[in-house]
Amino acid sequence: MDDACTVNQTVRYLTRKWMLLIILELYKGSAHTRRFSDLRDSLDGITPKVLSERLKELEDEGILTRNVDATAFPVKAEYTLTESGLEIVDVIRGIKRWALKWKIDNIPCSEQDCKVCVL
Repeated sequence: MDDACTVNQTVRYLTRKWMLLIILELYKGSAHTRRFSDLRDSLDGITPKVLSERLKELEDEGILTRNVDATAFPVKAEYTLTESGLEIVDVIRGIKRWALKWKIDNIPCSEQDCKVCVL
């Protein structure tokens, strides 16, 4: 596949480590919003540096918006999925359905919505 291929370009972006899991964690938040510390705590093994990098990439791509409250101390940053980000959740659900059908026998996973999924 060449670089002009839409699937190639999209897969290279979305398959970066942690991308889909960050999107899923944001989806689970109230109003699809989470604070940096909540994301860090819910993604076992992610470093703050990598989380910051991925959040910036997702913001640059229009998948999420970042809202900063500088009136509080410490400064609070919240991240919210955009309409584009919410549509990617449908892709994640599609991956889940495919995996449950063809690759992974996980009855508890098949019985719950991604919003309540515990990774």
